[in-house]
Amino acid sequence: MTDIRKVIVIGGGPAGFTAALYAARANLDPLVIEGFQWGGQLMITSDVENYPGYPDGVLGPQMMQEFRTQAGRFGAEFLTDDVTRVDFSSRPFRVWVGDDEHAAESVIVATGATARQLGLESERKLQGRGVTYCAVCDAAFYRGKEVLVVGGGDSAMEEAIFTAKFADKVTVVHRRNDFRASQIMVDRARQHEQIEFLTPYVVEEVVGEEKMTAVRLRNIETGEHQDVTADGLFVAIGHDPTTALFLDWLDHDESGYLVTRPGSTETNIPGVFAAGDVQDHVYRQAVTAAGSGCMAALDAERFLAAEEGHLATALTAPRPEAEH
Repeated sequence: MTDIRKVIVIGGGPAGFTAALYAARANLDPLVIEGFQWGGQLMITSDVENYPGYPDGVLGPQMMQEFRTQAGRFGAEFLTDDVTRVDFSSRPFRVWVGDDEHAAESVIVATGATARQLGLESERKLQGRGVTYCAVCDAAFYRGKEVLVVGGGDSAMEEAIFTAKFADKVTVVHRRNDFRASQIMVDRARQHEQIEFLTPYVVEEVVGEEKMTAVRLRNIETGEHQDVTADGLFVAIGHDPTTALFLDWLDHDESGYLVTRPGSTETNIPGVFAAGDVQDHVYRQAVTAAGSGCMAALDAERFLAAEEGHLATALTAPRPEAEH
């Protein structure tokens, strides 16, 4: 086992890199175990136009590289590998990467969440070139165009309604005739003059070379195929938090998102903090993830300072006189 760190950050997205930046500037010498696929969901995002400080927009991968570089400038150390096991039973906390063990007095979990995908090769090929997973992030790129939204839950209805502020036509595609979404959300979408519905259909292929041009659908009941011309495909079938390693240790909701104390990034284990999409299933934006990464680093710094203060008090307190 290596020396005991003050902070280990697990995860390399907006939350993890921001936590590393703040921790490094506070002289906490953070080790960032960023994962093989560091950068988070922004690595499959082309243009980012809604992050403050980039008036002309920025490519998602470029922005993540700049986050990482800035944290490294202040001394954050990066390990480009995946955590395979943790032990939060006592301090120092232990984190393994394969057979290599690392230890720290505090841990910030910032492993994010992943948008569920349709699982199509053509979908992966055209990510960021028509295929997207976030209407708030990307709907403005489709002003005056025609798009499809895939999904049947509240989030799909919300994506369709939001996208309709920009697109001329939004078609909701769902594999069933009924929806998981609340009736009020379905009614709201159906009443919108720019939103149409195609059920029961599934997406079989995203068509296009340099950019998406159409989607090939299959009717579940009849097997009939239909090609729908469209400029964008918003996949809204849910997200999965990357929390499998932590579920035995940290409180979480029924979907697996880590639960933190209100107004804080503290988990149920003192010294372990959670930031970003791993504990946020509401906003899921780079800027909110970065903000909670900042909070986690500040929370960790204050936790460690309090611990040191208690130790200093114990060491300087007068000893009781020995009995004779």
